[in-house]
Amino acid sequence: MTRTLLVAGTASHIGKSTVVAGLCRYLADRGVSVAPYKAQNMSNNARVAVRPEASDDPDGTSDGNDRWGEIGVSQFVQARAARIAPTTDCNPVLLKPRGDGESQLVVGGRAREHVPAGSYYEEHWREARGAAVDAYRRLAADHEVIVAEGAGSIAEINLRDRDLANLETARFADADVLLLVDIERGGAFASLYGTIELLPDDIRERVVGAAITKFRGDPALLEPGIEEIESRTGVPILGVVPYDDPGLPEEDSVGLPGPGERGVLGADGVPAQRRLTIAVPRLPRLSNATDLEALSTAPGVAVEFVPLERGDGDPHPLADADAVVLPGTKNAVDDLRALRASAVGPALERFSGPVVGLCGGYQLLGERITNAALEGVGDEDVVEGLGLLPVETRFEPDKRLERNAVTVDGSASPLLADADGAVARGYEIHAGRTRALEAVDRPLGETSAARGTVLGTYLHGLFDAAPVREAFLGTVAASAGIDRPDDSSGGDDARPADRAASLVADNVDLEALGAPFDD
Repeated sequence: MTRTLLVAGTASHIGKSTVVAGLCRYLADRGVSVAPYKAQNMSNNARVAVRPEASDDPDGTSDGNDRWGEIGVSQFVQARAARIAPTTDCNPVLLKPRGDGESQLVVGGRAREHVPAGSYYEEHWREARGAAVDAYRRLAADHEVIVAEGAGSIAEINLRDRDLANLETARFADADVLLLVDIERGGAFASLYGTIELLPDDIRERVVGAAITKFRGDPALLEPGIEEIESRTGVPILGVVPYDDPGLPEEDSVGLPGPGERGVLGADGVPAQRRLTIAVPRLPRLSNATDLEALSTAPGVAVEFVPLERGDGDPHPLADADAVVLPGTKNAVDDLRALRASAVGPALERFSGPVVGLCGGYQLLGERITNAALEGVGDEDVVEGLGLLPVETRFEPDKRLERNAVTVDGSASPLLADADGAVARGYEIHAGRTRALEAVDRPLGETSAARGTVLGTYLHGLFDAAPVREAFLGTVAASAGIDRPDDSSGGDDARPADRAASLVADNVDLEALGAPFDD
């Protein structure tokens, strides 16, 4: 019989995704067949995964898009941590916010429609629950353990009758519950006590323990509080997890600067004369921000998010930039309007340094977007682009979803010259179709375009490939006259899962969870 553990929390952004990934790697390394699961996720950071009906087709002979679907990035990474192929069953329901209280509903990996929050619960929730139950049953039939991730707080009493990721999962999966609370926010013991008290009786009985996350300092300082909370609730505190970032991708944009904020990631302790600044316009509907993580963690690189709102002390928003990367967006049309209406749009049109557009960012670099009403708010059919590439994007109802591996043609773009012949692996998720209006170079295959030091591509994960990342950064550094530190990481993405496993195993009493965690 499959054992299911639901890792739930008192709030969002408290470490649930990291703990699930760590438990998956911990069990997989001990020979346990384990899979991650999140019934319902809300995130614009998505990855392409195999749909279960095509999972027995490793050579990709299924027709077109039928083979692929979308899931949240955390479940993709957790599946890799579990050493299994990610499938859409790991995250059967995904809501991708697009602004104005609407989200795109993705069920079983397939995009359905744009729905307001109210109509989702009124018109789609029962179907979503059915898809979540079916996905769970397929995973449970193939694995000994399911490590499920909750969403937000497990004690949102206004959602008690429709909390798919927490209460419903605990019930239909017959799951034990490990409850996490983030002490960095303050009020951890009150949050934990209140959460347990607000749980329905049948769910409270499933709570096998709790763990405190993101602690800085001496754990002995917590002992009086731990004793008191255990006495009041009867729930044992199984561990205190120190504040540490194992390097897993962010599930959402909570950790990013807000749309009106200027913020910098990376380049800690690097002197200004050796630092590259990659400016990223902070699009209101920015998505797939994980594309930027490989840059922000590269030595000597600062990824600076530039707000579209022009402040009094910021007359030249890209003045300090050595290069610009336009990220993906969940709503390219409305973000293009916002960009053009801001000080950043005209500054980008005048910018003489390297510019890279990723997916939606690629669309923004073109001459125009047509059939725009399908994507944006309003009935305007054509929206003028930034004009940095001679391409045009037309939106279509269906999405293109595909994992992709392309061989870099270094002769087609000076930004990638030193990566000639390297293989860049990633994925595509987009509804727009982009065509060239005149001859363009294509350094990354047919779904890319380049003109001078401007490059657009639909390939998410481009900079995860170390040769591509270093070629781009090397070109930017040479153009800026900066001698930045070398990147010797090699692009190894296995280490974060190992670090997450150690973080959990070293600081949580897994024996108290019983078999097979105590093996």
